[in-house]
Amino acid sequence: MSELNELYQQLILEHNKTPRNFKKLEQFTHDADGYNPLCGDHYHIWLKLDGETISDIGFQGSGCAISKSSASMMTSALKGASLTEARALFEKFHSVIMTKIGDPIPEEKIEELGSLGALAGVREFPARIKCASLAWHALNAALTQTEKSISTEIEKK
Repeated sequence: MSELNELYQQLILEHNKTPRNFKKLEQFTHDADGYNPLCGDHYHIWLKLDGETISDIGFQGSGCAISKSSASMMTSALKGASLTEARALFEKFHSVIMTKIGDPIPEEKIEELGSLGALAGVREFPARIKCASLAWHALNAALTQTEKSISTEIEKK
């Protein structure tokens, strides 16, 4: 298992060093911002939909290795996906990283995520869950077009 963890760590570091789809789309149909005020991670997600298909996707911003890797891996997984597939992947990813520490994650759930399964280990570090999920919540905001900007923290009035 330690070899698998090492492989996952290498994958995360590779996506941080050389993020995929790290670009602003000049022509897009949907977009949203994601911001984590506790650590300063901030990403903007752009989507270009052709009908029900994500024909292009990009992101820009800055953050820790986990947040940047997660955004890179997410955009790689979703380019060419249908909206139904994108929403389903969001739900699968979210359910895995939100699994409580100590609760087992069925191996098939992680396998369904493909390379995104490398991020399953962040659930053991509660402060890092927001890092891994930030771009995903920005994606969800872009897809639903309910919010232009999301935050990992609830604003207090």
